[in-house]
Amino acid sequence: MINRFTTAQSTVAMRRWGRPAIVTLAAMAALTALTAGAAAKQARPAPPTEAVAPREAGEPIMAIVSIKSQQVTFYDADGWILRAPVSTGTTGRETPAGVFAVLEKDKDHHSSMYDDAWMPNMQRITWNGVALHGGPLPGYAASHGCVRMPYGFAEKLFEKTWIGMRVIISPNDAEPVEFSHPALFVPKAEAIAAAPARAEALAREAVEAARTADEAKKAAAKAPRETALLAASLRKLQGLKARADAEFARADRALAAARTDEAKARAEDLKQKAAAKAADLGTQLDSAKAAAKSKLDAAAAAKDALKAAQTRKVDTAKAASEAKLALEPASIFISRATQKLYVRRNTHRPAPDGGGEVFDATIEVPVTIRDPDKPIGTHVFTALARNDGGLRWTAVTIDNADDAKAALDRITIPREVLERIAPTALPRSSIVISDEPLSKETNYRTEFVAVLNNQPQGGFITRKPTANVQVASGNGGGADFFGFLFQRNPEPQPANTRRRGGQPYPQRQPGWW
Repeated sequence: MINRFTTAQSTVAMRRWGRPAIVTLAAMAALTALTAGAAAKQARPAPPTEAVAPREAGEPIMAIVSIKSQQVTFYDADGWILRAPVSTGTTGRETPAGVFAVLEKDKDHHSSMYDDAWMPNMQRITWNGVALHGGPLPGYAASHGCVRMPYGFAEKLFEKTWIGMRVIISPNDAEPVEFSHPALFVPKAEAIAAAPARAEALAREAVEAARTADEAKKAAAKAPRETALLAASLRKLQGLKARADAEFARADRALAAARTDEAKARAEDLKQKAAAKAADLGTQLDSAKAAAKSKLDAAAAAKDALKAAQTRKVDTAKAASEAKLALEPASIFISRATQKLYVRRNTHRPAPDGGGEVFDATIEVPVTIRDPDKPIGTHVFTALARNDGGLRWTAVTIDNADDAKAALDRITIPREVLERIAPTALPRSSIVISDEPLSKETNYRTEFVAVLNNQPQGGFITRKPTANVQVASGNGGGADFFGFLFQRNPEPQPANTRRRGGQPYPQRQPGWW
């Protein structure tokens, strides 16, 4: 650009040198403008385009959406495999940034919020309506909060993804980088090799325990009926014996009062008959009492057996559940806001109320974070594949207070959690560390949902929060060893009210969650 100082000099020169100088200066100005324009064009980043990695792609492990670049990139164990432009939420309806996972897939979805709008190849990441799907791409953010992808790209992608696949929405450009740290899971080869057989054996044991418990329940239920009949029989015998004793007493009195030989003989006969009857009923009563004691002892034993069988059923079902879950990748979320560690593993059971699959959420424990008042950022660590050291990991940072290493350095994962998860940790396992609490969108049919509170969340405003549904909180017996107890969804966890530099996060607007 020609500045004021240059323009003033040119005016003086034109007066001094005349028309030839003017032509020369005009040419120079045009050349300068062309050069500046070319430089500006060169500096402007090229719009994102669809791309496929020049190699055979593996199963996608994660997707990263960059709101800044309006681009989504899918990664397998060896790097990026697919890229495409996207259109995220427009101003006021912004796509929330944070950590999500695929919750549900619908090939031919129609919106229940926006006039039955067609959202083909929909992959839901929150239950209140945020999803990846095919849609029009004007070249800039234009959706109501979803992530639109090219129609053909969304269709090709649909069969490749899986329920629980990590989706990271970053306000800026982010990508996974190779990462190692002593705190990451180190599996044991022998534990992984033994895990399938152990799961199968414990499953059989759980079936046998459930069968034994059912039989014990039937026996325990039968005992009260039998003892009730026995008690009624005892009462009847006791009544008959009492009457026989009364007859004997009357006959004895009659004998004592008799004055004639005939009366005495008759009274003696009645007395002997009454004595025989009383004796017989006494024998019956003693036998019935002995049988009753045996029956009552058996009923008490049946009750004790039922209690033991039910305890064993619960214990074996829990062990079988844990063994089966050990065959699945585990995801850990560590929140600085709540000072807790949460574990999610997919059971692959369909949700009882329809939509998505049930995630096990039986592990939730306090966690130690050094300097808990100091921001830690949001980092996602993902196990990509096995290697000689156990697992090969990457790290993705989308909210950088501490860097990824410093964040992990501050965390002490409880030993009991490591002992339950690390020995059989598999590729696709992950650890997420964040300043944020879990979003209210996290429930029994989600992996983890955590939203960056320092980024706009307008895409949540027009959507109703997820219904206060039930969440899986424990294991019980069941035909497939994954019986789940349910409890009401807990109250939303407190937001992290402090952001970097000690400044408070903006307050959530009603209806954002």
